[in-house]
Amino acid sequence: MELFLIILVLVVGFYMLWNMGANDVGNAVGTSVGSGAITLKKAIIIAAVLEFAGALTLGSNVSETIKSGIINPIQFQYDPYIFVFGMISALLATAIWVQIATFFRWPVSITHAIVGAVIGFGSIVVGVHSVQWSVVGTIAISWVLSPALSGIIAYIFFSFVQRKILFAYNPLLATKRIAPYLVFLVLFTFIMSTITNGIENLHIKFSLPVVILISITVGLIGAIICRFIVKKIHLDSKINPEVASRQEQQLYSLGKAHKHLIRAKLASSGKTSQDIGELVSSVGTIKNDVGDKTKWESHLSADYRAVERIFAGLQIITACFVAFAHGANDVANAIGPVSAVLQVIKNPLSIATQTFIPIWLLIFGGAGIIIGLATYGWRVIETIGKNITQLTPTRGFSAEFAAASTILIASKLGLPISTTHSIVGAVLGVGVARGLSSLNFPLIRDIFLSWIITIPSAAVISVIFFYFFKFFFIT
Repeated sequence: MELFLIILVLVVGFYMLWNMGANDVGNAVGTSVGSGAITLKKAIIIAAVLEFAGALTLGSNVSETIKSGIINPIQFQYDPYIFVFGMISALLATAIWVQIATFFRWPVSITHAIVGAVIGFGSIVVGVHSVQWSVVGTIAISWVLSPALSGIIAYIFFSFVQRKILFAYNPLLATKRIAPYLVFLVLFTFIMSTITNGIENLHIKFSLPVVILISITVGLIGAIICRFIVKKIHLDSKINPEVASRQEQQLYSLGKAHKHLIRAKLASSGKTSQDIGELVSSVGTIKNDVGDKTKWESHLSADYRAVERIFAGLQIITACFVAFAHGANDVANAIGPVSAVLQVIKNPLSIATQTFIPIWLLIFGGAGIIIGLATYGWRVIETIGKNITQLTPTRGFSAEFAAASTILIASKLGLPISTTHSIVGAVLGVGVARGLSSLNFPLIRDIFLSWIITIPSAAVISVIFFYFFKFFFIT
């Protein structure tokens, strides 16, 4: 019986981790893949290396047995096999719900699914009154808090990128000036968030001044390297940069005005349509008078391609940190229930509120997550990277940085937050900055609904499996 239970929990745990990789890690790297900054193959390699690195260096070896203290496991100490099959039911319910969500391309929170599943079997076994509903309430708050905060930061940040770079007289020159500062900001922020609490698994602690010094040093090194690299990107020497920049901006603005006027003409009729038609003709004439349209728009297009290449490099940095942070924060918690069940199987009297996670189980968890990303993650990646709003490296970088900043701010303030919800909110914020017409509102509605039904759906599935296991295995 013991061997059967060990095999069962490892199989179910791997299935849950596979789905976590497909959905949770899929939406974490979705902005980078969707924007074209990296290919799916490179995203898998980055995730594989940095998920493991994060889990093994910063991931805590001590994890909560049941997520967020929803149910006190001590209540199961007199019947440990109820706890074992209850947690297996919760893991299986989490995996099935997340796979359903992934099939429909919905990015959902693994944490919320586990919480819902635990509520399901816990309510059946020890009663609804034993559920810590205040904790569930804080999770509900995160449905609003996470996307709202990250969306606001993304909107502000991408608006800055638009104003200072994309709408500048010369976008490439502006990027070459600003990119080193962005690299410093990104590296400083991520190093601060990564080592503030020390390197737990290596038992290394840093004082605040040392943390700040290390963060500044890494940020400055990154900024210097970035400045050296972008200086090698040269403008077309045949064109005077000052004249070109003004010519480009005029053509760019006139071109946009021309397109909007054409749309307005198509949507109007009668005298209004006739008046707008005259404006269309007038703006077209002015645009031709400004200069050789083909020549200047080609130069401008080359400028923007260079800008996006620079931001693609910046986005690779953020993708690395997102993968590392996910490994550090989520891998241990995801396999915490697996470790707890294995511990109880070996020693039925060892039920505790926290459980120690051995290194081999951290590696097992990382492997399951990476395989899930490689084999099924593309569905959620499409949602995050392409279907909510079309992403480019400038947009994807803004979204990733906003999501990471939100997670950092929330963790320091002790606010309930979801990585998945933060990333979705950041992508929405970028879409709003571009214009509401760029957003896929039916899909956004479906995503929000999937968040709301995650907890009850996982709870119902968990109850079904618990009764199944109870009927066949529990006397």
